[in-house]
Amino acid sequence: MYGNDNWINSYLDAILDAGKGAAGAERPSLLLRERGHFSPARYFVEEVITGYDETDLYKTWLRANAMRSPQEKNTRLENMTWRIWNLARKKKEFEKEEASRLSKRRLETEKQRNDATADMSEDLFEGVKGEDAGDPSVAYGDSTNGNTPKISSFDKLYIVLISLHGLIRGENMELGRDSDTGGQVKYVMELAKALSSSPGVYRVDLLTRQILAPNFDPCYGERDEILASTSFKNLKYERGENSGAHIIRIPFGPRDKHLAKENIWPFIQEFVDGALGHVVRMSKTIGEEIGSGCPVWPAVIHGHYASAGVAATLLSGALNVPMVFTGHFLGKDTLEGLLKQGRQTREQINMTYKIMRRIEAEELSLDASEIVIASTRQEIEEQWNLYDGFEVMLARKLRALVKRGANCYGRYMPRMVIIPPGVEFGHMIHDFDLYGDEDSPSPASEDPSIWFEIMRFFTNPRKPMILAIARPYAEKNITTLVKAFGECRPLRELANLTLIMGNREAISKMNKVSAAVLTSVLTLIDEYDLYGQVAYPKHHKHSEVPDIYRLAARTKGAFVNVAYFEQFGVTLIEAAMHGLPVIATKNGAPVEIHQVLDNGLLVDPHDQHSIADALYKMLSEKQFWSRCRENGLKNIHQFSWPEHCKNYLSRILTLGPRHPAFGNREDHKVPVNCRKHILVIAVDSVSKEDLIQIIRNSIEATRTGTLSGSTGFVLSTSLTIAEIRSLIKCIGMLPTDFDAFICNSGSDIYYPSKSSDVPSNSIFTFALDNNYRSHIEYRWGGEGLRKYLVKWASSVVERRGRTEKQIIFEDSEHSSTYCLAFRVANPNHLPPLKELQKLMRIQSLRCHALYNHGATRLSVIPIHASRSQALRYLSIRWGIELPDAVVIVGETGDSDYEELFGGLHKTIILKGGFNTPANRIHTVRRYPLQDVVALDSSNIIGIEGFSSGDIRSAMQQLGIPAQ
Repeated sequence: MYGNDNWINSYLDAILDAGKGAAGAERPSLLLRERGHFSPARYFVEEVITGYDETDLYKTWLRANAMRSPQEKNTRLENMTWRIWNLARKKKEFEKEEASRLSKRRLETEKQRNDATADMSEDLFEGVKGEDAGDPSVAYGDSTNGNTPKISSFDKLYIVLISLHGLIRGENMELGRDSDTGGQVKYVMELAKALSSSPGVYRVDLLTRQILAPNFDPCYGERDEILASTSFKNLKYERGENSGAHIIRIPFGPRDKHLAKENIWPFIQEFVDGALGHVVRMSKTIGEEIGSGCPVWPAVIHGHYASAGVAATLLSGALNVPMVFTGHFLGKDTLEGLLKQGRQTREQINMTYKIMRRIEAEELSLDASEIVIASTRQEIEEQWNLYDGFEVMLARKLRALVKRGANCYGRYMPRMVIIPPGVEFGHMIHDFDLYGDEDSPSPASEDPSIWFEIMRFFTNPRKPMILAIARPYAEKNITTLVKAFGECRPLRELANLTLIMGNREAISKMNKVSAAVLTSVLTLIDEYDLYGQVAYPKHHKHSEVPDIYRLAARTKGAFVNVAYFEQFGVTLIEAAMHGLPVIATKNGAPVEIHQVLDNGLLVDPHDQHSIADALYKMLSEKQFWSRCRENGLKNIHQFSWPEHCKNYLSRILTLGPRHPAFGNREDHKVPVNCRKHILVIAVDSVSKEDLIQIIRNSIEATRTGTLSGSTGFVLSTSLTIAEIRSLIKCIGMLPTDFDAFICNSGSDIYYPSKSSDVPSNSIFTFALDNNYRSHIEYRWGGEGLRKYLVKWASSVVERRGRTEKQIIFEDSEHSSTYCLAFRVANPNHLPPLKELQKLMRIQSLRCHALYNHGATRLSVIPIHASRSQALRYLSIRWGIELPDAVVIVGETGDSDYEELFGGLHKTIILKGGFNTPANRIHTVRRYPLQDVVALDSSNIIGIEGFSSGDIRSAMQQLGIPAQ
């Protein structure tokens, strides 16, 4: 290593200069080679180790250079070189493995989709390619055929929006404070305000998380925040009286801790229970105000992002109301990008980002949604098309069949609707902003304070301002913008550069990724000596953002967004609204925005020279600048919030009728009026003898003290009602000892009822809850689903040498209308549930599959059916709060086991003390239990044994009084 200092230093210098590039894109090192300034070190870094986080390497380099001893310095640099070599080797291995996996997955998915089409008879598709083939709305399932309801026909609607992560408040949003408080927070806030100002909308609730953590504003702990209404300019209709928009903060998760979006998953069921209570109360309140005493249920429940998609799925299913979903940033697209970087394996990515849980949540949202709202066509065709539950061509065929009234054999895909985000026109620029004289600026007292904060950086503040607003993340590509500006002398002489990179106190206190980007930006400013030409203020308020746009417009500047990929880019719309031409990335939504606004230029974000050339052209050619500005202002109305809400509401009113049906408390003569608590026995995977003893002991535990007579009992199981009847007989109890029976894994609810045909008081029957069935029948595949499952079961075989033996068989005896049962002959060859779920989604069959009975039975039930959902239904029907329910489970259980933990109810885990059959169910779990269950919750307690005394003591510890 001695004597190689110059090469090593140039090699390490290249680490800081290496920009991320896409496959096939020309890198700066290659351009330099063409110009005769090729750097081998820089080429090696760009071509071999690009995509790795260089922060640690950079710090190591600094420490090495700080050493006085040349030997110590060179030793550290040598070790560093070996580390980089190892990174390069690992990256090549990752790339090879991932390419092989993607190729295999692509072939498998293509075959399965072809099978899905073949399964539907050829005659069903006759004529499909005719008039509908060229209609993109039909391809996505979004076609109103001229039947869009008119504004005047809207009813008084109650709309529920859900967005769980980030810091959400009505005024002075802290955008950029953390990685979760960005464009989505701004979008949902403005959507709530805009919808509440629309005709026919009575109330909008934006549900989010209550935050009581230290160092956060107390406003995030307020349960109900009323939002100021949006005032639309040039609105042709008047707003009627309504209840406005509200932020409703639901407490869930640790009360004194702010949770990042990756850490919310274990607490979602707790949110759902709290949100359910709020929506039920509010629906009744609105009913008293405008509904003649009848509850006014939500017209739609709209989830934003994957975690809120799961919450919306559960909430809409519990209430039987339509669900709408907006993905914002999709997990599969994120995963593909991270894998391409080669920095982490799939397992490491999942550990950090909980990415598999996120992708499954998005698949589940596709299963349950009636409408999926996308910002652009690209989002549908290139991002959603990656998912098992959606495929453009199959969606087109199914939509055409629905239009013709043909049988789709239980297959369904949600409608994909393109509705670009809106912008609030309250800050539209005025004439003096457009045509003000630069040489006659307003008096300083009239200028916004943020103008001074920016202009104090500049030696010549009158030059045109290039404005970029982006959080300091690598994917926003801010460093390439600074390089483009720094290396183009004509551009530097012509303009100033302003970087609004969120808010910060100190770089040392920022998260690692943001700190690395910001450090690189400051390093480049120093390297190119851009002092006096680049502004990078530490703080700004959300309310000051319009003033920042106005300042750039007044200097006849331009807005720039050169992110590697832009999901939508609301800032591009905001810039146009303020009269700023734009230079935008050609990757993603800006392409479609440009087609509408025609107010700037698109560039390759990897090519800093094209970025510099585009900026110079825009700012130096005054006629071109003026034309772009005028085009943007002329066409911006297409992105207004009134237009967005009009499109949104017109789609909502085309949804099929779905209404809650909870019946009456007294329907089946069950004495629930006196119940204060509900004890749910949901123990799986134990012997029949142990289950009988657990039931007896659980009931005995409540026979003394105040719980006697005030506690109702529910048996929740995968057993059929016939099996329950036999079990009760073996126990020596009567059906009326229970208030309800949740059977077939939550696909049916029965109540004990005396027979009206026999006068004897000893004759009891079981009454089926048909109202509950109306809640879960949504998108049930019925006979089409059964035929597919029978075909699939015949293909699942155990191979021994040359012989094959089928291991899964249809089980008609244990099947019911909404539960298709299959017998598993050999649990040791159990296929993972995720494989079956994937196959059914590819087939557009929407359902919920689970293993039970110690993995000897497979049950397939409706997407909204589950034992946890059945408990929510009963709590509303009986008027019993979920915190007053106790669920008893075993140490293992069926594959819906984790759903029985979360929520506001209390959970008692029976640990050991009985014989548990071999259970392979949890070896085929989709994701780790801790990713979806907060096992350290104060609502969960584990006990050894299951005697009546043990259970009584556990209930007391959970706050359920026994005396």
